[in-house]
Amino acid sequence: MKKYIIIALLVLGGGMMTAVAQKSHGSIAYVDLQYILHNLPQYESANDQLTLISKRWQKEIDALQEELRVMTTNYQTEQIFLSEAMRKQREEEIIAKENEVLELKRKYFGPEGELYKKREALLKPIQDDIYTAIQELAEEFRYEIVKDRSADPSLLYMSNKLDISDQVLRRLGAK
Repeated sequence: MKKYIIIALLVLGGGMMTAVAQKSHGSIAYVDLQYILHNLPQYESANDQLTLISKRWQKEIDALQEELRVMTTNYQTEQIFLSEAMRKQREEEIIAKENEVLELKRKYFGPEGELYKKREALLKPIQDDIYTAIQELAEEFRYEIVKDRSADPSLLYMSNKLDISDQVLRRLGAK
């Protein structure tokens, strides 16, 4: 009889240990980073600043491109009346203007350009705050994995109970 009680306790104890292990380990939560970002006023403000800067720089480039277009059109029209030296000078001016346009595009919009640096300066602190909030929630609620729902194309279904996006927003002080 004692033998059966010990076996029953071991079986029950093992089952309870498994349930506890499943509850405290392997928990998964999801966030929707796009949803979080678009509900943070500081992100919208930073995004608006980037849009204004980008438009201003694009206007500057467009003005230079218009100058280049006019220079090219005038050259093509007047080319037959110009001496060899004047043609060469105008061609060099056109090439210099083309290079100026390309350099300005690279300076503002290139991979290491001003827009990239400005975006990094404005958005990195916001992203860091989001990741800190996610990490704090993960530690507090013992989530082993937190995935970005908006970046997971293979996600076919997710229970709303697993979405902690609103908790992240509250942690960040957003309404």
